Amino acid sequence: MDDKAYERVLADVGPRLRRLRQERGVTLTALAETTGISVSTLSRLESGGRKATLELLLPLAQAHQVPLDELVGAPEVGDPRVRAVPHRRDHMTYVPLTRQPGGLQAYKMVIEPAPGPPEQRTHEGYEWMYVLSGRLRLLLADRDVELRSGEAAEFDTRLPHWFGPAGDEPVEVLSLFGRQGERMHVRAKPRGRDKED
Repeated sequence: MDDKAYERVLADVGPRLRRLRQERGVTLTALAETTGISVSTLSRLESGGRKATLELLLPLAQAHQVPLDELVGAPEVGDPRVRAVPHRRDHMTYVPLTRQPGGLQAYKMVIEPAPGPPEQRTHEGYEWMYVLSGRLRLLLADRDVELRSGEAAEFDTRLPHWFGPAGDEPVEVLSLFGRQGERMHVRAKPRGRDKED
């Protein structure tokens, strides 16, 4: 890479960082708290007043949960397959099936039965779910629906919702939703059940 190309890559980092932060609805203050980088440094980095360094980009990549090469705009080369790495949280194992930040995200999830009552949550966006195996219980506002293998559901995630196994066996689900789904807030406990076959 020649000097001019190198300078162009560095000049594009700031706007890319600002766009990524704004797409996720994160303030400079919140990002500063997460990364330990001062608000003024983050602001100068986004505006091009400060050059990007590895020391600054590594915590930002971690905070945004994106590969470092996405922050610097490295061109996509080689194998297009997604190297799916399973993650575990509480009683759920999920595998990201998309690599690009923002926009529509795809996940395969295996959800195990969990003790305690379900807690409905809300967040910005729209979700589509397809049951690969098992039975899925979906609480959506005051509705209580059971989906079986081969069935799908879609809903506005601003409605209080919860999903998990309908019985004592795990359920495997394909899920598509926007990145805003990371901002969740606990809502009131679900109301009564009305079974649907």
